[in-house]
Amino acid sequence: MDQTPPPCPKCSSAYVYEMGALLVCPECAHEWNPTAPADADETPERVVKDAVGNVLADGDSVIVVKDLRVKGSPTGIKSGTKVRGIRLVDGVDGHDIDCKVPGIGAMQLKSSVVKRA
Repeated sequence: MDQTPPPCPKCSSAYVYEMGALLVCPECAHEWNPTAPADADETPERVVKDAVGNVLADGDSVIVVKDLRVKGSPTGIKSGTKVRGIRLVDGVDGHDIDCKVPGIGAMQLKSSVVKRA
């Protein structure tokens, strides 16, 4: 490499080195492609939609659209149960809503079984 690489865009470190087609910062471990546009480094915002196609956000209230069985609960979650104050998370197996269900407690739900209230 005949030129000095540019400083790191995240931490402004001057100790950047080249690794293949990428530039790497040893101080903050940020990797980027110097030929890509600056906006390409941003990760796209994740959009979570309910069973009807409405976009969900943190703090929304949702209604369960089908009966759900819950391990350890004799009744489960009935269709029409309103859940308030949801939080969107990167869950396991598509469970992308973290919430407290009335009568059941804290749990994670799939966005495909709820609709925005």
